[in-house]
Amino acid sequence: MPVVFKKEFRLKVFILFASLALAGLLGGCSSEQFYASGQNWQRNECNKLLDAQERGRCMKSASTSYETYRQQAERVKP
Repeated sequence: MPVVFKKEFRLKVFILFASLALAGLLGGCSSEQFYASGQNWQRNECNKLLDAQERGRCMKSASTSYETYRQQAERVKP
């Protein structure tokens, strides 16, 4: 069951970010606003997790600042 949940969670995250990307393109949102919306959604999803350790890891991931995210993304670019 946990493996299925993770696949479903990943699918939801993908759909969310795809939807936000489209909304951002159509609505003129800045990248930072787009990122903040995704982080808020992720925190809401984290709060649904029953396991405290998993919830903590999820919240830590959802608390990454936009600047840190940009720096990490730049490092991975080819």
